[in-house]
Amino acid sequence: MRLRPALAALLLPVALLAGCGDDGDDGDDAAPDGTEETTEATDAADGSDPSEETTASSAVAEDPVLSIVVTNDDGYDAAGIDAVVEALVAEGHEVEVVAPLEQQSGTGGTYTEGAVESQEVQTASGHDALAVDGFPSDSVRVALDELELTPDLVVSGINEGQNVGGLVDVSGTIGAARAAVARGVPALALSAALGPVENGYEVGAELMVGWIDENAEALLAGEAPVEVTSINIPSCPDGQEVEDLVEVPVATEGEFLAASDCASELTDPADDTEALNNGFPTLTVVPAEPATPPQPG
Repeated sequence: MRLRPALAALLLPVALLAGCGDDGDDGDDAAPDGTEETTEATDAADGSDPSEETTASSAVAEDPVLSIVVTNDDGYDAAGIDAVVEALVAEGHEVEVVAPLEQQSGTGGTYTEGAVESQEVQTASGHDALAVDGFPSDSVRVALDELELTPDLVVSGINEGQNVGGLVDVSGTIGAARAAVARGVPALALSAALGPVENGYEVGAELMVGWIDENAEALLAGEAPVEVTSINIPSCPDGQEVEDLVEVPVATEGEFLAASDCASELTDPADDTEALNNGFPTLTVVPAEPATPPQPG
């Protein structure tokens, strides 16, 4: 939810002076209706300039602007990362895209020992980006360690395919987010379930913007938890509505790759897998470390 604090209007007292003539005034300042003009009387009682107060009273507080690094595991030219960048730019955030040169799904937190090459490219919609010839975690290393960017948040995704339950530790999307957290930066991972992923990208971008709006002040102040927040989005067919976002734990069992049943009547899902499979977008805090430590590729 956006907070737009209103500025209270400043009321300036105006003194109306009667033309009684007791002070010896010659009447030169008298208005046609017999009253004296009181331009100077409209000044604030504290002597401030009325024009400055008018400017202040009409000012509108702006939304917080975050510095955000965007990455993924599907490659810099994927449709999912393009949806993220376009939504963030539209919100006025400062965006730097540093993502893998090629598809790197399923690589988890795998990393490259030593230097990696990179090149300047553009996303599908023409936003400037840096493509890293390596794994998703390498992209984050390049952004934070080599380019020395200091973002308020790292966003990874939107991935083509869900990352729930047992898929979490093999996800390059999550692996990139974990690499950010290891360097002290909060991370948001986004994944769209199997199905009509274009619908999932649209909903995912909206959920991302909502989550950032709710956490913007804490992120700017450096007070947000340094953790991986993972949002999975059901890819509902046209005409079927997505349920409300639910906060649930990571599943330890279940069908992790099922298509979302957006017509399900389930109301109280137990974990991220059951929720996503029944049409609920899920919000989960993922453990910062995978069950098996990342290995060099």
